[in-house]
Amino acid sequence: MIASMGAFSIADTLVKVSTFSHSPAQVLFLLISGAAVIFTVIAKLQGDGLADNRALSPVLMLRYLAEIAGMVGMVMALALVPISSVGAITQASPILAVTGAAVLLKEDVGWRRWSSIIVGFLGVLLIIQPGAIEFDYAIFWAILALVALSIRDLTTRMVPDDMPSSSLATYTMLAALPFTIGWVLFNGENLIPAQANWLLIIPMILLGAIGYLLLIASIRAASVAVVMPFRYSRIIFLLAIGITVFNERPNALMLIGAALIILSGSYMFRREQLKKQNQ
Repeated sequence: MIASMGAFSIADTLVKVSTFSHSPAQVLFLLISGAAVIFTVIAKLQGDGLADNRALSPVLMLRYLAEIAGMVGMVMALALVPISSVGAITQASPILAVTGAAVLLKEDVGWRRWSSIIVGFLGVLLIIQPGAIEFDYAIFWAILALVALSIRDLTTRMVPDDMPSSSLATYTMLAALPFTIGWVLFNGENLIPAQANWLLIIPMILLGAIGYLLLIASIRAASVAVVMPFRYSRIIFLLAIGITVFNERPNALMLIGAALIILSGSYMFRREQLKKQNQ
């Protein structure tokens, strides 16, 4: 899980650097198209036929839309917002997903987890700092990513258990591809930038795919309660990258907010596992 978050963090860094010379639409198209190829190859190597009528089910269609919105929000946020803030805000998605599960799916969430959810949202507010004099409205791209990725996580719970992860990833990338193509063409740009920096683009695509595969491997290798709290290492990685690479200077409120998100999310994973053990 830590290696997965490290790979994602470096990929996030390369996305941000790529937006210095390429448009967010072009960067997203390159990410999606590259990931579609990688996941299709993986699915074929694993013997997945990829001919599953359930790929067009309403639940998966909603998941595709959420994934697309989340990726747009993430790329735009990385282009416009300090990377440390993006990492901390978007890592609150499990907290929002649990809230959605309680409200929409009527899952039983006790007072301890509700208290943890409130603490997590307080952490997000401390990072956003909506009352600040120099409030940056571009932070709403990170909020879009947070909400959309939470919906994705919520709908993932409703995906059939026998649908392979590689197939699900392939379907998602293929569903997003037409949108990214349309976005680039709408902007009057070339799908492949004339001055594409492949030294950035290729590692960006590969690290995103590697991070995903490591994430799945970690979840299948140990209990969720053990590995999932370590997903918050991404916040630490991006804080370090923001300070050392992009010369960002997070203030005390932002650091406190990030710490609250980590504590809240880790506690919720632990409580959920204890609940399952007692059932």
